[in-house]
Amino acid sequence: MNVSEFVWHRLSEWGLSRVYGYPGDGVGGLDVALERAKDKIEYVQVRHEEMAAFMASAHAKFTGQVGLCCATSGPGAIHLLNGLYDAKMDHVPVVALVGQQARSAIGASYQQEVDLQVLFQDVAEYVAQASVPEQVRHLIDRAVRIADNKRAVTCVILPKDVQELDYQDPPLAHGATHTGIGYAEPAKQPQDDRVRAAAEILNNGSKVAMLVGAGALDATDEVIAVAERLQAGVAKALLGKAVLPDDLPFVTGSIGLLGTKPSWDLMKNCDTFLMVGSAFPYSEFLPKPGSARGVQIDIDGARLSLRYPMEINIVGDSSTALQALLPHLQQKQQNSSWRRGIEEGVQEWWQTLEERAMDAAEPLNPQRVFWELSPRLPENAIITADSGSVANWYARDLKMRRGMKASLSGGLASLGAGTPYALAGKMAYPDRTVIACMGDGAMQMNGLNVLITISKYWQTWSNPHLIVLVLNNRDLNQVTWEERIQLGAGKTLSTQSIPDFPYHRYAELIGLKGIFVDDPERLGAAWDEALTADRPVVLEAYTDPNVPPLPPHITLKDAKNFISMIPSEPELGSVLKNSAKELLTTVLPGKG
Repeated sequence: MNVSEFVWHRLSEWGLSRVYGYPGDGVGGLDVALERAKDKIEYVQVRHEEMAAFMASAHAKFTGQVGLCCATSGPGAIHLLNGLYDAKMDHVPVVALVGQQARSAIGASYQQEVDLQVLFQDVAEYVAQASVPEQVRHLIDRAVRIADNKRAVTCVILPKDVQELDYQDPPLAHGATHTGIGYAEPAKQPQDDRVRAAAEILNNGSKVAMLVGAGALDATDEVIAVAERLQAGVAKALLGKAVLPDDLPFVTGSIGLLGTKPSWDLMKNCDTFLMVGSAFPYSEFLPKPGSARGVQIDIDGARLSLRYPMEINIVGDSSTALQALLPHLQQKQQNSSWRRGIEEGVQEWWQTLEERAMDAAEPLNPQRVFWELSPRLPENAIITADSGSVANWYARDLKMRRGMKASLSGGLASLGAGTPYALAGKMAYPDRTVIACMGDGAMQMNGLNVLITISKYWQTWSNPHLIVLVLNNRDLNQVTWEERIQLGAGKTLSTQSIPDFPYHRYAELIGLKGIFVDDPERLGAAWDEALTADRPVVLEAYTDPNVPPLPPHITLKDAKNFISMIPSEPELGSVLKNSAKELLTTVLPGKG
């Protein structure tokens, strides 16, 4: 084997079976070798390297395996960075393979020569460049092992001339190292004394609140058991949306700016706080420090007591730690006033959301688009969302059921991740229905790009159902509302208005199905048509940009900024009318 052939062979020995990438002369040797290794490693050719990194990140999120992406030297490697930062900030394992100019050219300001070791230093936990074939085994082994063990990004740089050299194992000599393959999970069992101390705090609390995140995705049964034992309410961080089904009466839904009123009430009124597998960033939505005794469980000790001053911190896997905790927890009184209040608040909230969704808008209320989808979600659906106002409706209006998967760009909150996430989910689970929830800004940034990749691969899937929902409101909507509420300024048309574009017609041009809807009474039928189509679908919903994504709690500052915005708001009539409807529904349910 030459070095390139060995790289794919070694990665397949690690169990990696799919790579997302784009070719180039800087990885020419890898490209040629990959064609010969296609029975072991599936190559998904993207349209832009950033999409390759996003897909590798999503692959890791949806499968729990190490994601893999590949790009050429110089600009190709640079393009990977945004998607790799998404993986870094959401703590998922991704290996990046990148090309480099020939060793003899390095240092000569050669074409496409970039100092890749410096470039990747911040995003990658491990970055190394091959100089001789004897290095390559331990570079690949360390990259995969470190990515998996630390849930991090790693990078291997392969100069183009090294790629074509004959591969050689390292010699049995001083200065050589001999690595092997094989995953090893980190120690997961929590310390018994800390478990007992945590149980004492939780047993003494009378109003227990829980917050679960992505680290609890494999601990659904344990979270439910602990919540029932403690008679707690459970809020979900955005990356933890799929941890619990939303038909459980004590699940308060999402938390934060995109969150729900029941989650706000839960956090502000509890006397005991249990946080599991989450690094939710916004401390203002958690209990006031000192108002609740805190316990936190996280597999990464560096993330403990990061958002709230916890009394007991436990390092461990969420499922294992909760299993260890459960026998020490006392059963709290069922149907207590605390638990009844949570369940009543949740029930009222879902009624409020329905009433908000049914408010008239011009022409479509975006909340209704999601409200009509929610009961139609197929079993085991995979749902992705992009950043922007679309994330509000995804977070609040979609009811997750057991077995579904859902994710987005969390810590980075990058625009444009929803469609590459959806394609990665579909490549990993071709038999499942996948739905990407997109704003028009994200579609124009790179969603249209990914549709071409979808058109390239969809006929290989056992189930053709992949739907890209586009909320076409001609506005970079989340930032527009942030200007109004956070800055007290009206919409700045020069920066916020974006071109209208026929997304459904574009889909048809590349062999997909396009559906357009601007009538609220046709939304249900449009979803039914999309979910039964014989090919991937772009469902374009022509929505009103001035339906406000109200936060769960409106502060005095928010109200003052809203008033300050009025003189400079170019779409004032629509903004005031829609805001009044939303607020009236909130204050007087049933009167919206």
